[in-house]
Amino acid sequence: MNCHILTLFPQMVLDGLRTSILGRAEEKGILSLEAVNIRDFSENKHNRVDDAPYGGGAGLVMQPGPVYSAYRSVADKLSKKPRVIYLTPQGRVFNQSMAEELSKEEDLIFLCGHYEGIDERVLEMIVTDNISIGDYVLTGGELAAMVVIDSIARLVPGVLHNDESAEFETFHDSLLEYPQYTRPEEFMGKKVPQVLLSGHHGNVDKWRREQSVIRTAKARPDLLAKAEITEKEKELLKTLDFQKEI
Repeated sequence: MNCHILTLFPQMVLDGLRTSILGRAEEKGILSLEAVNIRDFSENKHNRVDDAPYGGGAGLVMQPGPVYSAYRSVADKLSKKPRVIYLTPQGRVFNQSMAEELSKEEDLIFLCGHYEGIDERVLEMIVTDNISIGDYVLTGGELAAMVVIDSIARLVPGVLHNDESAEFETFHDSLLEYPQYTRPEEFMGKKVPQVLLSGHHGNVDKWRREQSVIRTAKARPDLLAKAEITEKEKELLKTLDFQKEI
């Protein structure tokens, strides 16, 4: 997968993304991370890419010309028109199913806005997906782009050491992940659940599934509407104090 980030702060995104797992994946050639500096396509001698908004108002707006030129510098090298993701509070809220869908793309362009946003005309021309990472405002799209890229890239085969760890974890089947434990067997009086020490894989899988369902009901009951849970699991939840209705 090739991720192309159109940004005013290329070093910010590359320093963050090239750390740890994603950085190792890039070194192995599984993932490519490219940051394109929009300022390099400025149309004035001071490298400005913003101006006052028509109609008045506070702040500045990123001009369409530099953004479009930065986009073309990437798109013209690709064999097909790429999906362009604009990070904006006005987009669809990002989730795991979107990450899984986008992870199948060969090339993705991420557009990071700043100031009061980007001229609407260029957004209409190049953007295919508007994505938000939550109902709050950031100073720019870089942090949001890094969150989305990290979530997508870890689903690309070979990025993680164990592909199963990407499949069986939080939000798998719309459920939160079960509790995890490691050595020591007892820590400050708290013991690892006995079932995890039994060596009986069937019982371990059953326990983990039940814990995922219980944890989701307790912490994120909104996810249960999308989860496929059995009648037995529904009966289990009805016995718990925090679960009033299933």
